[in-house]
Amino acid sequence: MTEFDLAIIGGGINGVGIARDAAGRGLKVLLVEQNDLASGTSSASSKLIHGGLRYLEHGALRLVRAALAEREVLLRMAPHLIRPLRFVLPLDEARRSPLLIRLGLFIYDRLGRREILPPSRGLDLITDEAGQPLKRQFHRAFEYSDCFADDSRLVVLNAVDAAERGATIRTRTRCVRAERGPRGWRLVLTTQGLRETATARVLVNAAGPWAEMVTDTLLRQAPKQLLRLDKGSHLVVHRLYDHDRAYILQTADGRVVFTIPFERDFTLIGTTDVEHHGAVGGAKIDESEIRYLCEQASRYFARPVGPSDVVWTYSGVRPLLDDESGDPSAVTRDYSLDLDTAQAPLLTVWGGKITTFRRLAEDAADMLMGPLGTDQASGAWTHGAFLPGGDLDKWIGPARRPDTDFERFEQTVRRRYPQFDAAVLHRLARAYGARIDRVLSGPPGVEVAPGLFECELRYLHDHEWARSADDVLWRRSKLGLHFSAEQRAAVAAWCAAHWSGAAVTSTPETAWN
Repeated sequence: MTEFDLAIIGGGINGVGIARDAAGRGLKVLLVEQNDLASGTSSASSKLIHGGLRYLEHGALRLVRAALAEREVLLRMAPHLIRPLRFVLPLDEARRSPLLIRLGLFIYDRLGRREILPPSRGLDLITDEAGQPLKRQFHRAFEYSDCFADDSRLVVLNAVDAAERGATIRTRTRCVRAERGPRGWRLVLTTQGLRETATARVLVNAAGPWAEMVTDTLLRQAPKQLLRLDKGSHLVVHRLYDHDRAYILQTADGRVVFTIPFERDFTLIGTTDVEHHGAVGGAKIDESEIRYLCEQASRYFARPVGPSDVVWTYSGVRPLLDDESGDPSAVTRDYSLDLDTAQAPLLTVWGGKITTFRRLAEDAADMLMGPLGTDQASGAWTHGAFLPGGDLDKWIGPARRPDTDFERFEQTVRRRYPQFDAAVLHRLARAYGARIDRVLSGPPGVEVAPGLFECELRYLHDHEWARSADDVLWRRSKLGLHFSAEQRAAVAAWCAAHWSGAAVTSTPETAWN
């Protein structure tokens, strides 16, 4: 039986964030995830690190301020994974008045501690290239800053950092029993049919949209907070325009839809807000959502977008704090931490959004210091700490700005590895940052599929818990979007031949090409 200070259920962004923070404070941490890391909501986001401009309409000033403050913290923490992104908001006076939007952007610029990202400004769509792909009826726009992130890799790198600080990360491991006693928790875990036990002084329920179910069925308690499960769906089409800015489109129902440059050759369109009533892990986009997103994009772009243009879709279930609002888009994206110290402490994470994961993890760890009897001096540390690969200064010297630092880093990478194609090096630099040499230091091996070499597959298995082709193609990367069915099958065959228990095929229902 293995003893831990802290056991965490859930390998999404909040679970791994708490594991990283707690391990960095010297706690002995166990994290169990029933599937792969980021296999649920945390890989199904809009990929944005943002304050939530539209949340201002609902009076969520505290949430927006906290999220805005985190943008540049995360940008500095992982300049390879997170990059600045400018958003163009075409004016449609039938939806919102220009004065209201200008006021909202004025507040947005000033709520957060913005040092790197440029402020908002007005655009003339007649002369600016952002107007070229739009219908001629749109003459003016505003432009503002947020950030884009690889959400699933953000999860994985938090887990990598946690493990390097001493945490035990167990994927494909289910907690099937949790017995609470006066001095701790006794957990029964199963991995590929094998049972084992572990003890922990504190248990954290960070199961995201499964949190309520874990509380009810595993812990056998009545949930103190009810979740509203909200399905958000996205679709991907071939690139709609040539520039590198995103659009935020106002819709007739008062919501907004984003179109975001994605994976070099594509445009990401999302998201929907639909209350979800089925199995948490069974969320899929439906035809009405596809039509809705295509129609909203077609209202703005000169080239219509239709269901036949869709090459990939994904859906996730957001765990929102249920405030009984009738409008899904108005439900708060804030989080709540519920600490129950009757007998062995139990901390339950309710809600949250990817932008505020670091702050949530810090708050959670702070709350647990007292029950664990740990000196408060070994406290918060993540604010200025890099995620693995984020320390680009090791390659390029003193940091200047995260965006220009990455450009200098990529140039250095190209000089060091001239034998690789520039597009391959760009992807690897974005994925691994300053750790790219750990992937490429030895022989590259066979090129299993275009730009994917055996050396990377081995690295992902040995250091990032990849155990199937889907882990590689859809979470550790988005290569599945670029590969043909035959190329995805080649990756799956390689994984099946080299990794014990790997799936033989890799054909997600969302891969349409």
